[in-house]
Formats: sequence, C-alpha cells, structure tokens
Amino acid sequence: MQQLFRTSIFLMIALMASACVTRDGTEPTAVQSDEVNPLLTTSNLPYGAPAFDRIRNEHFTGAIERGMTDQAAEVSAIATNREPPTFANTIVAMEQTGQLLERSLRVFYALIGAHTNDDLDAINTEVSPKLAAHNDSILLNKDLYARVASLYARRDELNLDDESLRLLERYHIDFVRAGAQLSEDQKTRLKAINAELASLGTAFSQAVLSEVNDSAVVVDTREELAGMSDSYIEVTAAEATKRGLEGKFVITLQNTTQQPPLTVLKNRALREKIQAVSAARGTRSNDYDTREIVRRVLVLRAERALMLGYDNHAAYILEDSTAKTTDAVNDMLGRLGPRAAANARREAEDLQALVDASESEPFELAAHDWLYYTEKLRKSRYSLDDTELKPYFELTRTLEDGMFYMSERLYGATFVARPDLPVYHEDVTVYEAFLDGEPLGLFYFDPYARPSKRGGAWMNAYVSQSGLRDTKAVVGNHLNIVKPPEGEATLLTMGEVTTLFHEFGHALHGLFSNVTYPRFSGTSVPRDFVEYPSQVHEMWAIWPEVLANYAVHYETGEPIPQDLLDKVRASEQFNQGFGQTEYLAASIIDQAWHQLSVDQIPDASELMAYEARILREAGMALETVPPRYRTPYFSHIMGGYSAGYYSYIWSEVLDADSVKWFEENGGLTRENGDHFRNTLLSRGGSRDAMQLFEDFRGAPPSIEPLLDRLGLN
Repeated sequence: MQQLFRTSIFLMIALMASACVTRDGTEPTAVQSDEVNPLLTTSNLPYGAPAFDRIRNEHFTGAIERGMTDQAAEVSAIATNREPPTFANTIVAMEQTGQLLERSLRVFYALIGAHTNDDLDAINTEVSPKLAAHNDSILLNKDLYARVASLYARRDELNLDDESLRLLERYHIDFVRAGAQLSEDQKTRLKAINAELASLGTAFSQAVLSEVNDSAVVVDTREELAGMSDSYIEVTAAEATKRGLEGKFVITLQNTTQQPPLTVLKNRALREKIQAVSAARGTRSNDYDTREIVRRVLVLRAERALMLGYDNHAAYILEDSTAKTTDAVNDMLGRLGPRAAANARREAEDLQALVDASESEPFELAAHDWLYYTEKLRKSRYSLDDTELKPYFELTRTLEDGMFYMSERLYGATFVARPDLPVYHEDVTVYEAFLDGEPLGLFYFDPYARPSKRGGAWMNAYVSQSGLRDTKAVVGNHLNIVKPPEGEATLLTMGEVTTLFHEFGHALHGLFSNVTYPRFSGTSVPRDFVEYPSQVHEMWAIWPEVLANYAVHYETGEPIPQDLLDKVRASEQFNQGFGQTEYLAASIIDQAWHQLSVDQIPDASELMAYEARILREAGMALETVPPRYRTPYFSHIMGGYSAGYYSYIWSEVLDADSVKWFEENGGLTRENGDHFRNTLLSRGGSRDAMQLFEDFRGAPPSIEPLLDRLGLN
C-alpha cells in the first residue's frame, strides 16, 4: 500500500510514514538554539536525506511551528502582492512555500509510522489541529484565492505549457474543494470541523496501535503452539520475555481481521481465541475503544461534504478520483462482490468436506478454521505446502537478486548499498539508485515488524523529485515481516514476496519521477490510481527470468524446483473467493459509511450492528469470511483512504490489463520498461491519470483480464 503525501497544495501533509528517532528511554536533551536543530536547515547529506543520527524527538515541535510561521509569511507576501497576479508570482511562488514545514513533516510522519513512541505521539496530538488550522488559513485566504481565480479565468491566455496549465487548474480545484467559495460563517465552521477531524485522526491511529499491542494473545505452553515452526515459537517466547512473562508465549497481532498464525496452528481452541480477540479490537469498552471516534469522524465528514455542496463524503472524495462518482464505484462493487461471495461459498463447501473427511469429530467450519484448512486443501489438491516455498525466498536475496535485478533488466536502474548514511533503526538499509549510471535518488528498506511500527506495508517519500527545486527522490519501503531469532535467515512466504515487489513498485514510481513541480511528484496521483503501477510490479515476482535469479535454496543454493513452480502457478486462483470477498466486504463497508448523511449515522453503540446490516444488504455477510478490516480498526478509511478503499480493485483492473500488455509485447525487456517509465511512471500527477494509462496501453482499460485472473468470468 502506498502511504503518500496528499499535497493539499502548499502543505505536504504527510500521511503516515515510517521511522523513529527515539532514543529508547533516554531523557531528551533540551534544544538550546536553532543551530542545533538539524531540521531547520536543508540536510547536507546526499539528496537531502534526513540526518537521523542528529534528529531528536524534541526538535520537531520547534521545526514544525517555525515552518508554519515561515510559510504563513511567505503566503501572506503572495496574497498581498500589489503586482497583478501572474503564474510566476502566484502559482510558482506558492510551490516554493513551506519547504521547512514540508521537510519537518515528512520526517515526523515517517517516524510516527515506523517507530513511534510516547513523545512523538504527544507531539502529534498537539500539532495535528494546529496543522489543520494552518492549512485552512492558506486555502481559505480570500485574497490568495482571488489571485488564483483571476489566473484560472484567464488560463487560455497565459500560454502555459501542459504541466503548468494543469498546475493552475489543480490549484483552483484545491481551493474550491477546500471551501474558498464559502461564506465567512461557513468558513469558520469548516475550520472547526477540520481541526476536530485532525485531532480525531491522531487519536484513532494511536488507539489502534495501542489496541493491537494490548490484544496480543498469551499462550501458556509450547504444546498449544503445535504446527508453528520452531523459529516462530522462539519469536513468541522472546516477545513474552520482553513483556515480563518468562516461560510463556505471546502471539502479537497484525491490523487485519485474519491473523497469519491461523494458517498453521493445530489447536482449534487457540485459533478461535486469536480470531475472537482480533475481531473484537476497538469494541472492548477499554481506553482503546474507537467506536465513538469513528462515529464522530463520520458525522463531521458528512457535515463538511454537505456544506461544500455534495450529497455525502463519498461523493466529495470520488469527484477528485478517476472513478468520479459513487454510482461508478457502487456498480463495480455490485458486479464483483456477489461473484466473489459465490466463489467463497463454493470454497467453504470444499473446506467443510475436508473437515468432515479428516476429523474424527467433524464440526461446522468457522472463520478461525478457514486459513488452516485452506492450507491443508492446498497441500491435498496441489501437493503444495507454503513452507516448502519459504527456503527459496530469503529476504536479502529476494531484494537484491530479485527486485533489483528486475529493475535493472526492465529499466536500467541499479542499486548500491550506502551503509555510511544514518538510519532511524538498526534494521533499516539504505541504497543509492542510479538510472543508466546517472544518480537517481535514495531507497530506504525497513522490512521488520516491531511494537512501535504500525501494521501493513507502505512507501513514503522523505524528499520528492522536482525540477523547480532541483531535488531528486528519497523514498522508503516499510513492511511487517516477523524478524527471526538472531543468526537465522529471514525466509518469506509467497505472499510476502508479492508484497515486497508491490511496495518496490511504489518506490520506483517515486524514484523515476521527472516533473517540474513538486505538486505532481512521484505518487501524487489520484488515490484510485496510485496502487496501479505497484500492482503491475507484482507480476515480476514469478516471472521466470527474475525468479531464476533469486529463488534458490538459502542453504544449498539449489534453484527452486520446476515442479514446485508449476504447483504455484496451478494454484493461482485457489482461495480467490475468500481473498476477494474479505477485501470487497471491507470496500463496501467503507463506501456505505461514507454515503450516509448526518442523520443516518448510528450511535456508537449501534455501530457494529449497522456494519452487519451493510454486509447483509450487500450479500456479503459470510460468517466464515469476515471483512479484512472491521470498522473499529479500519485505519485506511480513518486516514487517507476514506471512501477510497475500493482503489485496490479499481487499480487492479488497470493492472491486469497492463500485465496482459507486457505479456503480449515480450515481457521483461528494456524497451517495454522504458515505455512504461516514460509514458507513466515518470509523469507523476502532471497529466490526467486515465490519459496516462491510455498513453501507455494505447487503449482504454478493459475489465475482462481481471475477471479472468480472479476466475470470476
């Protein structure tokens, strides 16, 4: 998943990235002067990379506040300029504002995501409403909007190049969507809504992370963990020791409904406990219960949308997407959801038959049984055990001989380790990227899970590429792979390998950016388009030439057997009903919540009953296949993916069609890579997203390749 900066014109409000500069329990050193705060000046490291060895928690408040003050003065100078508005003295000038604030926030939100701590969380709580107010002070500035509107009205007379014209148009859209045309009373209310939403968003994300850690499952005996590998059991024992539970075992959770250990645990009672605890997060009436936060967010978003002239929040969000309308999204989800659910029901029948045949005391299949019996059925049907694959997918080799090899063959991009550059955590590795030998930027790789890191996988940018600012990209990939015991190899599942290639696609999207204005850099594209290029890159994980270069046994060096690969390919549509149903159910929940008006939103106590109603009415209420995320821990939609979680399947339509193009045109060739990079990856948001797709594909997208891929035709 791409966690990108949604540029709200001036303020690059970082979404939630990664990293931490904490010093693990040490007392902060007071900042005595501006000179000792490394955030106040541009980094002198290569490409302006963050000076993680010098940045401390206490630097952020001063840098962010100074950044807001500086940008306010810069914007005021533009708004009160007595010279007639020109593209240069208004639009370009605005692109140059706020660089201190942007630099500070990029690092700050990166650290909040990947390695947070109490001090950073407290700062986040403090600055979130201030940042919302600061953003509003710019976007609701009457004099500033008048200059932008004047230029927009005369845009056909300005002789602007295509990217500059699009920049002007985007600025005007951003102002209007932010409320620049509202009355003063409405603006006052809008500012209050935005400030409260900022505070609620911070509170939600902190509660979800705390609840994940608090919900970890304690296991008393090793025997209960039968089915787990010895190395995984050692990880759970180490986690228990860390929590002061010597002699016990602790299974930590990920922020999804289903949990990976359910695939291997033989103990059904333990599986049931893990599933129940996971699904109950955010509804336990404890300090981390998020239901009231969610309800309030939904109410405020609905109120704001109505004030801005939209029927609901989803209509407001989708107008600025490639989907455009709620009808378009509802139609797609309505077409795919029932087909996926029908497949899932057929899969459930197969799993029930396996339970009946293999258990001495058969039982009715439940949600906590699905992953376990799916793996057994996979072995039976395809003679394929996921543990057979893992020895061939060692992490470093997959990264350097898989992804980096693919990038060189396809694009001419190479990566060289830079151990001299500072990092925020010992698990992070830095690489310098080159394109045909010319410097391209930096790539940070942060693979392992830790309690201070939010769930999921994502990319963020520390520095965005811009011709105007003469900057190249500094980007990072962040995953949540369980770190093995010291001295043991990190072996990946097939799913983790796919995620690795997916996130690297986001990184390349950022690194290959070649635009003038920072507003359009890298992944600054519509939410329902941003996942598309990264999903295309998943295809290379099992492309024969790439696979042959990295999929070797981590101990013997033997290549992965062909018969094992044949089994993988034969099983590609296996369990697709489950995978698509849990995803589409979550997407439908997201849309349903955000298509409600204020008076339709239920009380917090009725939130989960209403969620169940949403699924029933959509035909997606399968007890054995719960949604991938339930509302109380659905971080995507409380953050940047509100009314946008459908984006993955929307992007997958484009992805499947693009994969077909690569297959039809010779696959992994430099010519194909250059075409993809030149027409799409390098263009960022400087051109209409669907036009970029057609520039690459040569035709509008077709849904048929996706239906074929998913077995839904």
